[in-house]
Amino acid sequence: MANCAELSSEYTCPICLDILKTPVIISCGNNHVYCKACLEEYAEVSDPKCAECREEFNPRHTTPAEDLIIKMKTTNTVCSWCEEQMLISKLRNHLAKCSKADRSIPKFKPIGETSQCIPSDVPNRSTFTCPYCQLRNLDIHGLRNHCNQEHATNTAAVVCPVCSSMPWGDGNLKSADFNSHLNTRHRFEYDTYVDYQQDDDEMLQAAIRASLDQC
Repeated sequence: MANCAELSSEYTCPICLDILKTPVIISCGNNHVYCKACLEEYAEVSDPKCAECREEFNPRHTTPAEDLIIKMKTTNTVCSWCEEQMLISKLRNHLAKCSKADRSIPKFKPIGETSQCIPSDVPNRSTFTCPYCQLRNLDIHGLRNHCNQEHATNTAAVVCPVCSSMPWGDGNLKSADFNSHLNTRHRFEYDTYVDYQQDDDEMLQAAIRASLDQC
């Protein structure tokens, strides 16, 4: 069994930003890997493009990422919450039930002063903080424009503030190419397309469909 390794973007799906589940290689020509389930929505899109290289691909033509699957089944990592050691292939399921994981979501805060009563239990999914410079109160479009203008050449791996605020998000997962992720996955306001009363999987699929429609 391999030694413990710090979890890298190699094991993260560019669409859901979660640890890869049933990883497959798409036919974009650059061997990019996604969760098999995340590609299902692409079947309904005409001329789908890879979220990483923007090359067209056929979502029905995929191959199992055998080398990566073997690495995930033979490489150990450590849960950042409880520090339990396990195989990378086991970490996704572990995080879903880890008793020490912080699943809290930032609460809603208005951009300006308001006389209206502010609900105490409404998560803030309307404004976000830039993960590079900590500039606050940016909506999705503002965050995207800000990062494109001020941080276009920044290659630091950061947590996506949009994804981490969602019920399916994980505040520990970092995007290796945040600007590319932001420009391809967050082209819409979530409140318009996502029903937060659905379960996590349904909300994630609705978000993926909306993002693809905006491409």
